[in-house]
Amino acid sequence: MSKILKITGLEKTYSSGNKQLTVLHDISFDVEKGQTFSIVGPSGSGKTTLLGLCAGLDTPSAGSVALCGSNLNSLNEDQRAQLRNKEVGFIFQNFQLLPTLTALENVSVPLELQGDKSATSKGRTLLEKVGLGDRVNHYPSQLSGGEQQRVALARAFANNPSILFADEPTGNLDTETGEKVIQLLFDMNKEQGTTLVIITHDMELANRTQQILKLKGGKIVTNQPTAVL
Repeated sequence: MSKILKITGLEKTYSSGNKQLTVLHDISFDVEKGQTFSIVGPSGSGKTTLLGLCAGLDTPSAGSVALCGSNLNSLNEDQRAQLRNKEVGFIFQNFQLLPTLTALENVSVPLELQGDKSATSKGRTLLEKVGLGDRVNHYPSQLSGGEQQRVALARAFANNPSILFADEPTGNLDTETGEKVIQLLFDMNKEQGTTLVIITHDMELANRTQQILKLKGGKIVTNQPTAVL
């Protein structure tokens, strides 16, 4: 398999008053195309900061990120945004749906941004796939947490991303609902052949991926495969 994400010597430092606070220290790892990969660690370990750097949402203080064959260090903000729109999907803990748009409109937006004239029909098909075919015209406020996350899931796969980043995808859901969402996530991921990177503190979820990278204090503790084939 080829490497879809390559992280080399990554560091991130913030200024805090007169002090420098380093939240990531010399992080290096690769994610293979089509792999399921999890990043775990306690709160404050740098997981979400690392995700932001991997996806080009933030820039590192040192080191490099190569995503989908592009060195993010050499791209400007607009170029990184174009790469994300074309190649990357996101799922967030708090869903990040646009409250003034219906479920269908939320899912269709990424396709419309790409100029896809069949955005609406594709969005409807995706919502049917996640079991929300009868909720397409509902607004986020009219949906349960599990339904909102399923809309977010459909949206994440709308542009057939090469890689999908999921940040605590079940963090705001009860156990039963979370399990249904995760099963949908893995099923759709397998169907589309997407690379999946999950940020989580849930080791049961992490053990369903093929590789686990553990962070503590902004440093890699371990990076090893699981028993998942």
